[in-house]
Amino acid sequence: MCTTCGCGTGEVRIEGKAAHDDHEHTHDHVHAYGSRHSHGHEHGDESHEHAHPHVHEHPHSQPAHAHAPGMDGKRMVQIEQDILAKNNAYAQANRQQLSEKGIFALNLVSSPGSGKTTLLCKTITMLEGQTVAVIEGDQQTTHDAERIRATGAPAIQINTGKGCHLDAHMVGHAMEQLKLQSDSLLMIENVGNLVCPAAFDLGEAHKVVILSVTEGEDKPIKYPDMFHAASVMLLNKIDLLPHLNFDVAVAIAYARRVNPRIRIIELSAATGEGMDEWLDFLRAGVTSARAQKQETVDLLKQRIAELEARLLQQLP
Repeated sequence: MCTTCGCGTGEVRIEGKAAHDDHEHTHDHVHAYGSRHSHGHEHGDESHEHAHPHVHEHPHSQPAHAHAPGMDGKRMVQIEQDILAKNNAYAQANRQQLSEKGIFALNLVSSPGSGKTTLLCKTITMLEGQTVAVIEGDQQTTHDAERIRATGAPAIQINTGKGCHLDAHMVGHAMEQLKLQSDSLLMIENVGNLVCPAAFDLGEAHKVVILSVTEGEDKPIKYPDMFHAASVMLLNKIDLLPHLNFDVAVAIAYARRVNPRIRIIELSAATGEGMDEWLDFLRAGVTSARAQKQETVDLLKQRIAELEARLLQQLP
């Protein structure tokens, strides 16, 4: 088992259905700062069809991690590049599908207990009239997906076994099962972990890192890769500040030290304080995704019209 992120052997299941069964292979996973592990996977029937391209060695995250002594640094770097390149191919296919449908997708990342699911439920409730779908990532149980569905939003659970993060291949399958609507909002709640999810693109528009005031102010500098990869930091549970010894200014300073461009929104999912800024960000994202989709459609129509005109000119 990986002592850094907690990964171990486990079967990935998407809403009660095993994602892979018979096929097995292994790959090495090199985390940031040189932590090195060997991943073992059990894959299912690969005759299934999906919208994203199939790569034989998927970078799934349910792997067993075992330290691999004796591997030189050059080999480690090559393995990491190969794994991420395969994941990125799936992510790009996910992104293309989302773009074609005008869907604004976010990847929510945090430590366990930051309040991600409560925030999601509150967000869905407050986003009246906006279609929202959710992909839930957890090692076990469907509790979070059930909580989301209780709000009326469609949700699908991915259980990663002892896997430490979602990857783009898993998310692609979940997207297919959700049958996402055009011009909608997709929220992906990643496995609670501030290490591995930083490196894995899922096809999202933004990574949103959630930091609770019940955690330490120094999380951004303890886990810099995650805060550097995120576009937005939500400082959650600010209603508890009067009862805690948490310095908001210090936490923000640390976050900006790692990522000067990160947008920071202070809010409380419990009381609703600060939620308006968060909802405005989401609405603006959905509007932008819809507009980009329409621009693509208009450009295609223009090119088709130009092609037809050229063909007509060539006719005798």
